[in-house]
Amino acid sequence: MRMSQMLNRMQAWDSALCVSVSHTSQYRMIRAWFRIISRLGDGIFWYALMLGILAVQQGAGVKPVLHMLAAGLTGTMIYKWLKHKTHRPRPYQVHQDVFVTGKPLDRFSFPSGHTLHAVAFGLVALFYFPLLAIILIPFILMVAMSRVILGLHYPSDVLAGAAIGYAIAAISMSLIPYT
Repeated sequence: MRMSQMLNRMQAWDSALCVSVSHTSQYRMIRAWFRIISRLGDGIFWYALMLGILAVQQGAGVKPVLHMLAAGLTGTMIYKWLKHKTHRPRPYQVHQDVFVTGKPLDRFSFPSGHTLHAVAFGLVALFYFPLLAIILIPFILMVAMSRVILGLHYPSDVLAGAAIGYAIAAISMSLIPYT
């Protein structure tokens, strides 16, 4: 199989999965739940977590919060650069059968900034506070799911966002030793 054929098949699979998953938002409870998750993933959840860390840990919470902020800033720069370079339209702009039930923060789809930040913030927080996994891992997964369910991203946008977020967290954790 030639590379172009393989890429076409992957794109067709990505589009079909996007359409199928977006149709789950026709159910009011699913749509309402994932809109809330997406809104929290805009930053509200992460800012509240950082404030909570500072409130509970006080001075000892400064390093983890600064680390999270650095990862978030790095993620923002990378994701904005990629969106500017790729100009991938959002699924609902290309496929009439995608149910768009969320509000996009910008024009382009690739990569998912919500997922990128959820993974980066979440992994950095888990580096310092592993017991938060019971809350953070499900939240990270739901943020990623929300982007496709609400018709705002293709699954590949979400996977790319997760991979970039993971890379940011991993590199930053290797540079900032845990003490």
